[in-house]
This record gives sequence, C-alpha cells and structure tokens, in this order.
Amino acid sequence: MLACPVIFSQIWRFVAPGLFKHEKKVLIPFTLLSTCCFIGGAAFGYLIVFPPAFRFLVGYSNEYLTSLPSVSEYFSLATRLLLAFGAIFEMPILMVFLAKIGLVSVAFLNRNRKYAILINFIIAAILTPTPDIVNQMMMGIPLLILYEISVLAVWLFGRKGFRDFQSEEQEE
Repeated sequence: MLACPVIFSQIWRFVAPGLFKHEKKVLIPFTLLSTCCFIGGAAFGYLIVFPPAFRFLVGYSNEYLTSLPSVSEYFSLATRLLLAFGAIFEMPILMVFLAKIGLVSVAFLNRNRKYAILINFIIAAILTPTPDIVNQMMMGIPLLILYEISVLAVWLFGRKGFRDFQSEEQEE
C-alpha cells in the first residue's frame, strides 16, 4: 500500500507522454475519483461488513466445537472483503466511462434495471466470502444503491460523449 503512489507515479510518467491534452484532462479526474471510490469501498467493507462476516465465521463455536481462525484466514477474509468492496464501489466511475464512450445511456440503464438487480445479487453471492444471506445482502444492497448512483452520474456527467471530444480535438 505504501508503494502504490510511487508505482502509480511511474505508470503515469510512462503513459502521459503518449496521451493527447484532452485525454489527460479526462484521465486525471477519473483517476482521482476512482481512487476515492476504491478507498471508500474498502473502508465500508472493513468497517461495516467485516465485523458481522467475521462473527458469522466464529459463530460456529459451541461447547463441543471451538473456532480458532488463524491469522492467515483472518487476513484472507479481510483482504477479499477489502478488494471486493473496493471494486464494487468503482461502478459509478465505470458507468460514466462507458457512457462517455457511448456504450451505455440513462435510458439503457433504466430499461435494464431488473437485469442489473439480478446481476448485482449474483455478483454479491460470488464475491461474498461467507455463504450466509446477511453478508450477501450487505454487498447486494450497496450494489443496488451504487447502480442508482451510477444512473444519476451517467445522467449528470455522461452527456458529453467520446465523439464530442473527438470533434473538440479537430477544432483545435
């Protein structure tokens, strides 16, 4: 984690010379927002979802069976939750990007909402490390909220598509 700023700086120094000015103007805000969304998702996963998930795993203890999770199991669960929630909190950024390049629109997202709900809960079932419904709902409900935020973000920021950037480049 401590090396990430240096790594990303080196990646930026490698990629930046090959980008047009308008591409740099778009890439920097996307990168900053994406980082904030990932950190927010990881924090949500660790602070809100991790305690009940860990309690569920330890909850199998009784007078005959004692649950003694190892440090590696603890870190594995924490890492999976941090990465999963960090990734799902990227949904609004991804949707705005897809809208900017013309692959999705607000009408498309509204029309396919029922499929999105189904897919969100399938993703929650796959990404949740514990097989109980409570933890799956703790991922599925934020996914639904993030989908609605994505629709709003596409409505606000996705209006100007990639073709508009190309026409601006030709005018310069």
